[in-house]
Amino acid sequence: MDLLIVRHAVAFERDAKRWPDDRARPLTHEGALRARRAARGLRRIADRPARVLTSPLVRARQTAAILTESIGWPEPLECAALVPGASAEGVLAALEAYPQKRIAIIGHQPGLGQLIARSLPGTVHPRSFELKKLGVALLSFDGAPRAGRATLRWLLAPGLLRAAR
Repeated sequence: MDLLIVRHAVAFERDAKRWPDDRARPLTHEGALRARRAARGLRRIADRPARVLTSPLVRARQTAAILTESIGWPEPLECAALVPGASAEGVLAALEAYPQKRIAIIGHQPGLGQLIARSLPGTVHPRSFELKKLGVALLSFDGAPRAGRATLRWLLAPGLLRAAR
């Protein structure tokens, strides 16, 4: 399985007055514009996934919607295993339900970086991978998505994606 790992685009700063529930915090206008530009670069670099899973938080769902609208990715499915604070093992277990060869997930740091670290063989510090907002990584798993069974194919910053359009 190939797994595209996408961090959500730039969202507003935390503000308990505007968004008492941080799960409702949306993307900024500039974040959405940058996401559209980066999406075009992503289309040139990566094959279209067969399935897209997203965190249920607004900013991740908005990022998924931009990828669907801009470059024709499949309609996303919400995945509770992608909420902030969820374990890498929980994400890997959730992925087992999807037999597709290429899946994309959209979520949050530091969980996505921890997922990358946990997926690679050997001992990798869980803070070794920091995805910038709308950064993307590609992992290839040898067989089912399990801890220690992936190869990191690439990890790209959003600026490189915007330049590749």
